[in-house]
Amino acid sequence: MPETAMPETPETVPALPSAVLFDMDGTLVDTEQLWWQAAAELAEELNRPLTDQDAPEVLGQAVEHTAAHLHKVSGTTLGEAELAARLGESFATKVAAETVPRPGALALLAALRAARVPTALVSASPRRVVDLVLSAIGRDWFEVTLAAEDTARTKPAPDPYLAAAERLGLDPAVCVAVEDTPTGVASATAAGCAVLAVPSTAVPMPDGDRITLLTSLEQVDLALLGKLCAAPAV
Repeated sequence: MPETAMPETPETVPALPSAVLFDMDGTLVDTEQLWWQAAAELAEELNRPLTDQDAPEVLGQAVEHTAAHLHKVSGTTLGEAELAARLGESFATKVAAETVPRPGALALLAALRAARVPTALVSASPRRVVDLVLSAIGRDWFEVTLAAEDTARTKPAPDPYLAAAERLGLDPAVCVAVEDTPTGVASATAAGCAVLAVPSTAVPMPDGDRITLLTSLEQVDLALLGKLCAAPAV
């Protein structure tokens, strides 16, 4: 008789994550450099070119935050609202012209969907930009999508991740957030999520008991996400 495989027991079946909450820019799609370009071009017009010291005020930040920073450091007479509008328009134009998924992003989303693991998109970008990206990579990957306008405060405040978990009907502590910037990591950590950090730039990432650092989404599988999700909060 042919040998039959032993059935998997609860001890041998890898745990699945309860939910995975994805940042967008720089995490799922290679747009963080487009955002930097938009800010750098406006900074040049304001006669105050960006330097590496400006990175924490640009990368991973909401449009309004970066606009306020450029207003402050350039001394321009243009208002913050006008700067924000120009940044948003420039970024949206660049995203519409070039939206490239990060390596491993679509494969990971497909694996999560096949395993029926709930997912959410949690972005600090305006809804206009989020919708452009979703049109490019597909809207059906996510049960929930959140843009900057959907919460009273955006990243680094915990509000976006708290809202995503609430809409999924889950405690943030059993969710894994996937992020690429310190601003996003701070938001997810403050919400109580376990965090998988996959940096898109050379900006240093914070350390923490529930923060796991990898170099690519190609290194991520469901078993790893399940382990992170099951890790107790400290």
